[in-house]
Amino acid sequence: MSPTMKAVAASIWRQLPFFVWLIALWMLLWGQFTVLAALTGFVVAVFVTRVFRLPPVELSGRVNLWYGAVFVVMFCLALVRGSLLVAWQTLNPLRYPGTAVIAVPLRTDDDLIMAHVGVTASLIPGSLIIDVDRDRRILYLHVIGVSSERDVDHQRRAVQGWEARIVRAVGSRAQLEAIRAHGALSPREGGAGW
Repeated sequence: MSPTMKAVAASIWRQLPFFVWLIALWMLLWGQFTVLAALTGFVVAVFVTRVFRLPPVELSGRVNLWYGAVFVVMFCLALVRGSLLVAWQTLNPLRYPGTAVIAVPLRTDDDLIMAHVGVTASLIPGSLIIDVDRDRRILYLHVIGVSSERDVDHQRRAVQGWEARIVRAVGSRAQLEAIRAHGALSPREGGAGW
């Protein structure tokens, strides 16, 4: 295989997860998981990747299926728990749920990990990303259900716990070391309670 063909093959391999994600997103948007939806998703993905020349997404090349499954299970549990907590906080007539805007410094220096952490934190009921400081790697979240500095610290550690889970599942070895250096790969992973 010539060096040019190898470069093209490597480029396609690097973009394959993004391409598959675009097809899956297309099928999710239409709510149809059929062959026709997959084919039209393929056409749309080709169009999007060729017309909108985005820089290639550099993936770590490392996927840990076990920690990916742990992330999915923990995320589903957090969705249920967050939904119940928000419902209780809004229906409880005895106590107004406190709110806060918190800054969460991330330990890794990767835009893709930062995006994953931000989306994960926003999807869990009770918190929403309102700003991102990309240069300093800080996510700013609006959270409800906080009434003390201890609650704020718990929320901060929870988001950092999601970062640790994501890095364990798809992060590079350098990112794993950065998380370990901060002592965030404990069994509870930063007290991620929501």
